[in-house]
Amino acid sequence: MILLGILLSIAAISFFCWLLFTLAVFALPFFAGVTAGAWAYHTGTGWLGAILIGIACAGLTLGIGQILLMIVRPLWARLVIALVFVAPAAIAGYHATHGIVKQTMPSETWQIVFSVIGAVAVGITAFVRVTAMASASPTGPTTAPA
Repeated sequence: MILLGILLSIAAISFFCWLLFTLAVFALPFFAGVTAGAWAYHTGTGWLGAILIGIACAGLTLGIGQILLMIVRPLWARLVIALVFVAPAAIAGYHATHGIVKQTMPSETWQIVFSVIGAVAVGITAFVRVTAMASASPTGPTTAPA
């Protein structure tokens, strides 16, 4: 029975780590959607209107980011756009890791060290996924009509 508990704990931790790495790219659209939904609710749209506005804003944020990554040519501008998506993901990774290690480590110094390591890991993963979204641009030489 103890072995089953250990295996289930490892499976649960693995699942939540996979979920964190998968959803890290969507931290900025989620934050934008929640902020827009909260604003809409406080201006009097009600629950349904706030939810619809939040979903629309989140989708618009993600869509605009993907379109900009596809059409912007300078590398520095693409890097800035990618970093706009990566920064909230790294912050979310820091807080998620800190929430886990706070329960397992008594030393605050080591909590912060592992939280920073988690933030870097989530940030790198989000950067790789964001840049993979932008890889849909054509790479071959273009020819002019004769």
